[in-house]
Amino acid sequence: MSIPTPSRRQFIQTGSALALTGLLGACASGVSAEKSATELTSAAASMYGPLPNEQFPIPAIDPKKIDPQYYRQEVRYKTDEQPGTVVVDTTKFFLYLVQPDGRALRYGVGLGRAGFAWSGRALIQWKRKWPTWTPPADMIARQPELEKYSYENGGMQPGLNNPLGARALYIFKDGKDTLYRLHGTPEYWSIGKAVSSGCVRLFNHDIIDLYQRVPNKTPILVI
Repeated sequence: MSIPTPSRRQFIQTGSALALTGLLGACASGVSAEKSATELTSAAASMYGPLPNEQFPIPAIDPKKIDPQYYRQEVRYKTDEQPGTVVVDTTKFFLYLVQPDGRALRYGVGLGRAGFAWSGRALIQWKRKWPTWTPPADMIARQPELEKYSYENGGMQPGLNNPLGARALYIFKDGKDTLYRLHGTPEYWSIGKAVSSGCVRLFNHDIIDLYQRVPNKTPILVI
């Protein structure tokens, strides 16, 4: 089915990084006070620390190994979209959760082939913690060794090595699964890059944060 591409909108964001303080569950939330690069890195060290209480404990990420622009942070963001909308900008490798008053929470993302394959408006139909992963048929055709994870075989069980990571958000349009996913990854080095496979990947810490913030039926725009 052909899915129309939305009309172009202009998005304006600050080049200055904005620090994050406070906690939402085990994850830090964004604030508006600007911080120096040193303060931002210090905040990130806490934000991306170990998560020992997860079903599969998640190790810390060294923030010095992450480009600071991909830290989770609050930014100025001009858009016509309503607060609560998720916007994925595949040209910039950013995901925005629109906030009131011209603000947004910005997350860095990595994109696979499937991440570039779809654009338009849809809904986050439902969400899963520590999901099972089932490779699509075309991936199994390219990589027959993945047959053991097919739907018929029950998929790959949850865990730190599961390609969907700690959480997955499933995108539907007109009641149909687009096969487009927002999901976690332990491969922190892939954020901000085009990788070989998958849809839209975030740090496991960030997909957990996003999972807690967005309910089912949240609108999503991919541009």
